[in-house]
Amino acid sequence: MTASENDAQGAETPDTTQPGLSERERAVLAVERRSWPGPGAKEREIREGLGISPTRYYQLLNALLDDRRALEEDPVTVNRLRRVREARRGRR
Repeated sequence: MTASENDAQGAETPDTTQPGLSERERAVLAVERRSWPGPGAKEREIREGLGISPTRYYQLLNALLDDRRALEEDPVTVNRLRRVREARRGRR
């Protein structure tokens, strides 16, 4: 399956052959860097600003947390989110 076929089906996977992150991947990290007054504001930004559903957003975000390019791009945000993810896994 080609990259364009993946995009058409909404199945984006981290492409580790590219030297940097895509604009959408950078936008996802930018959303996570911000602080939000409440859950509704963040979900609204995800839908309106990024044009994707919150479910798809969190799928992309989780893939980014395992992508070395994201760590290189924004180590503070990625490491913080990795710690949060591991703490949640530990509670399950």
